[in-house]
Amino acid sequence: MLSRSRPGKGVLEQALLLLVVVVLLQGSVLPLGAVSSPDISHQDRKDEHAVAIHSHNITKKPFPVLSVDYQNIQTPFEIALWVLLASLMKLGFHLIPRLSSIVPESCLLIVVGLLVGGFIRLAGEQVPPVLDSRLFFLCLLPPIILDAGYFLPIRPFMENVGTILMFAVVGTLWNAFFIGGLLYAVCQIQPSELNQLELLHCLLFGSIISAVDPVAVLAVFEEIHINELLHILVFGESLLNDAVTVVLYHLFEEFSGAGEVTVLDGFLGIISFLVVALGGVLVGAIYGILAAFTSRFTSHTRVIEPLFVFLYSYMAYLSSEMFHLSGIMALISCGAVMRPYVEANISHKSHTTIKYFLKMWSSVSETLIFIFLGVATVDGPHAWNWTFVTVTVILCLVARVIGVVGLTFVINKFRIVKLTTKDQFIVAYGGLRGAIAFSLCFLLKKEHFPKRELFLTAIITVIFFTVFVQGMTIKPLVELLAVKKKQEAKRSINEEIHTQFLDHLLTGIEDICGHYGHHHWKDKLNRFNKKYVKKCLIAGERSKEPQLIAFYHKMEMKQAIELVESGGGSKLPSSASGLMKTFYLLYYILLYFMCLKIRVVLITILCLRHIILLYVTFTVKALLQNLMDCKIKHHNNVRLNQLYPSN
Repeated sequence: MLSRSRPGKGVLEQALLLLVVVVLLQGSVLPLGAVSSPDISHQDRKDEHAVAIHSHNITKKPFPVLSVDYQNIQTPFEIALWVLLASLMKLGFHLIPRLSSIVPESCLLIVVGLLVGGFIRLAGEQVPPVLDSRLFFLCLLPPIILDAGYFLPIRPFMENVGTILMFAVVGTLWNAFFIGGLLYAVCQIQPSELNQLELLHCLLFGSIISAVDPVAVLAVFEEIHINELLHILVFGESLLNDAVTVVLYHLFEEFSGAGEVTVLDGFLGIISFLVVALGGVLVGAIYGILAAFTSRFTSHTRVIEPLFVFLYSYMAYLSSEMFHLSGIMALISCGAVMRPYVEANISHKSHTTIKYFLKMWSSVSETLIFIFLGVATVDGPHAWNWTFVTVTVILCLVARVIGVVGLTFVINKFRIVKLTTKDQFIVAYGGLRGAIAFSLCFLLKKEHFPKRELFLTAIITVIFFTVFVQGMTIKPLVELLAVKKKQEAKRSINEEIHTQFLDHLLTGIEDICGHYGHHHWKDKLNRFNKKYVKKCLIAGERSKEPQLIAFYHKMEMKQAIELVESGGGSKLPSSASGLMKTFYLLYYILLYFMCLKIRVVLITILCLRHIILLYVTFTVKALLQNLMDCKIKHHNNVRLNQLYPSN
C-alpha cells in the first residue's frame, strides 16, 4: 500500500511545484511585457506556448477542501482579538468582587498588558507597536471624551466653571514651569549626561507631564463614587487643560528648533492658547448645531438617527485636530450643545442606542488604552536614570500640592461653598497621569530630542506611580477621611419644580438688587433659546413645550420602561392612578406659574422701588432747596438788620 502511494505522491508534488513556478513566471513576465517594446511580442507568444505545453502535461489538481490565508485577514483578526481580550478582562474583573474592591480596574489592565507583552517577548516575537500616537488620538481617545461630553452634568459644570478654569489653566501653567524649571536646575547640579538637557527641553517635558489625564481620572473616580463637586472639579480640569497642554507642547517644540525665545513669541503663545481653546469650542458648537438641525428631519428614518450623533461628533474632533485646535474641547462642546435638541427630536429607541453604544465604545477604548500601555512598556525603548526619574515623581507631587493649596486659597475668597481641607487633599491626590502624556512624548523626534527615551521612561514611571499608588490608595483615604460620596438618587418632578422656583426667585432678587449675576445671564440665555433656537432645531410642537412638561413626559417614559423591565406589567397604573397623576401634574404646573408670578411681583416691586426712590429723591431735593432758600433769606435779613438797625 505504501509502495503504490509514493509514485502518485511524487507526481502530485512535482505538479504543484510546476504550478507554483508557472504562477511566479506569470507574475514576473506579465508586468515586464506591459512596459516593454512591441518587438518582444513574439517572444511572449513563445513563452505562452511553452506554458501551455507544460500545463497540458500536469495532472489535474484536486479541489482544495480547506485552505489557510491568514495574511488576508490579519489586521481585522488581530483587532477583534485585542477587543475580545479587553472585553474578557473587564468581564473577569467584575466577576471577582473581592479583587475589584482592592485593586482598581486600570491597575489590573496594565498588569494584563505587561503579561501579554512579556509572553510575546518570551516567545521570541517582536512586540507590536499597539499604542501608536495616531491610533490613540484618532481611534481610542474620541469615544471616551464624547461619552463624557454628551452626558456631562451641565448645571454643576457651569456653576463651578470658574474654579475648573483656574485649576486647568493657571494650575497647569504652574505645574509645567515648576517641574520643568526645577528639573533643569537639578540636572545642572552634578556633571553627568543630564547636563546635555536644555531648558526648553525640560520645559517641554514639564508641559507634557503636568496635565491631568481624563481617562485615568474617569477610571478611578467612577469606582470610588466621590461626590459630584469633587468629581466635576477634577474631571473638568482634566478636560479643559487640553488646550494649555497643546499650546505649551507646540510652543516649546517650536522654540527648541528655533533656539531663542522673544517677547513676541510669548505674546503669540498667549494668543495661540485663546485660539486653540475658543476655536475648539466654536468648532464643536457648530457641529453640534448641525447635528441638532439634521435630527429635525429624521422622523421617517429613525434607524440612522444615532449615526448622525457619532459622525458629527467625530467630524468635530477631526476638524479641530486638522487646524491644531483642541479636539477634546470640540467633542465636549459638541456633545453638550447637541444633546438637549437631539433628544427632543429622536425616538426613545434611538436615545437608548446612543446611550449604550457610547458607554460600550468608551469602555472598550478605555480598557484597550490601559492594556496597550502595559504592552508598550515592555516594547518601548527605555533609558533609566535614577536621578531624573525620582526627581520627576517628587516634583509632580510637590507641584500638584502647592498648586491646589495656593489656588484654593484664592478661589475660596469668591466661592459661596468653600473647598475644605479634605476637598483640597482629594483634588491634589486625584491628579492622575495617563496615556495622553505617553502619546505626546512618543511624537517627539529623536533627532531633535536626544533624551526622548529618558523622557518616555520617566513618563511611564509617573503614570505607574499615579495609577497604582494613588489609584489604589485613594479609596481607603476617602473612607478614612469620611469624604462625602455620591448619592444615587433619582431626580423627581418635585425637585425639578423647586429648582426652577429657586432659579426664578434668585433671578428676581438679582434684578431687584441691580446685580447681574450668573442667574440673570442664565435667564437671558434660556429666553433666547426658547424664543429663537428651539424653533429652528426642534421639530413640531415640542419646540413650544415647557421645560417642566418635557421633564414630566421623560420621567413617565422612564418609569414605564422600568416597570416593564422589572416584570410589573400587571401593576400598570389604573385610570384612578392616572387621574391622580393628572392632578399632580396640574398642581406642579400651577406651582410653576406661581413661580413666574412671584418673579413678576418681584419685578413689579423693583419698579415701585425705583418710583419710590425717584419720588423720595425729588421730595428731599425740594425740601433741601426750600431750606436753603430759607437760610439764604434769613441770612439776608440778618445782614439788613445789622446794616440798618431799627429804632
